[in-house]
Amino acid sequence: MEKTLKMLAKEAKMRMKKGFWKKCEEELDVSRSHARDMGMSESKMERYFQEKVEKSIRGDAPDEFYLKVRDLLLSEGEVSDAIGRLTDMEYYNSLSYSERQRYTLELSERYLRALERFKREYEFELKGRKRS
Repeated sequence: MEKTLKMLAKEAKMRMKKGFWKKCEEELDVSRSHARDMGMSESKMERYFQEKVEKSIRGDAPDEFYLKVRDLLLSEGEVSDAIGRLTDMEYYNSLSYSERQRYTLELSERYLRALERFKREYEFELKGRKRS
């Protein structure tokens, strides 16, 4: 369902009333000083923070595949058989040879995107929490 301009304006008004932007500004200040203390790039952190706020406003649902990849990376690190571990074997076995090749290639591309996202998030979220 697409939101109308009126609905979007109403949501924006509620964010303002509930102090969403004030909270974001405070969080950004904390993140900036944390990045500075950790020797991280403040501008990269700000871009990451902006993406995070945009996703929050859009109400994006969590990406189940990404969560699976993140859990794998946190528990085992980068492993050589990651694609095999992420493969839905029941679905894979139902495919023809060419479909299996395409599925594996698509899964590999999704994994690489998830890995890049994990590394971005790890830099600003997880790594910072471990050292705090």
